[in-house]
Amino acid sequence: MTIQTPPTVAEVVALAGEIGAKLEAVGLICATAESCTGGLIGHLITENPGSSHYFAGGAIVYSYAAKEAVLGVRHDTLLRLGAVSAEVAQQMAQGALRLYSAGVAVSVTGIAGPGGGLPDKPVGAVNIHLSAADGTERGAYHVWQSDRSGNKLLSAQAALQLIANYLESRG
Repeated sequence: MTIQTPPTVAEVVALAGEIGAKLEAVGLICATAESCTGGLIGHLITENPGSSHYFAGGAIVYSYAAKEAVLGVRHDTLLRLGAVSAEVAQQMAQGALRLYSAGVAVSVTGIAGPGGGLPDKPVGAVNIHLSAADGTERGAYHVWQSDRSGNKLLSAQAALQLIANYLESRG
C-alpha cells in the first residue's frame, strides 16, 4: 500500500476561499452534509472571513438515524446498501440542499479508518456527492491510503474540488 500524503490544512482552506469567492460572485449559497469528515468541510470553509455570505451551514450525520431524521435519507437505502454508497451520498446532498435552501450542497460518507473496512468497502473508501438547485448531480468515489486524519482531509479537499468543478462548468 502506498501512503497518500494529504494536503496541508492551509492548502484546503485556500481552496475553500477560492470557491467562496466564486460562490459569492455568482450569488450561490452552499451547504454540507458530512458523515466521516465530522464537520471538517464546514470548518475549512468557515476558516475564511466572510464565509457567512456563501455558506448556509452543515449537517453532521454520523448515525443512520441522523441521516434519516435530519437529511431524509431513506431507511431502505441504508439497510440495502449501507451508509457508504453513492445512493446514500446523493440522498445526503439532496437533503442538505433542501434543509438549507442552498444553491449547491456537497456530502461525504465513508470509512476514515483505521478500522471498519470490509472487502467491498475498504478503509479509506469515500463517496462524495454534489447536488445543485439547477438539477445538477455529480458523484465521486475514492479510496484514500492515509491515516484517519489524512483520509478526512483528502475527502474534504475532494468535496470542495467537486464544488469548484461545478462552478467552473457553469462558466
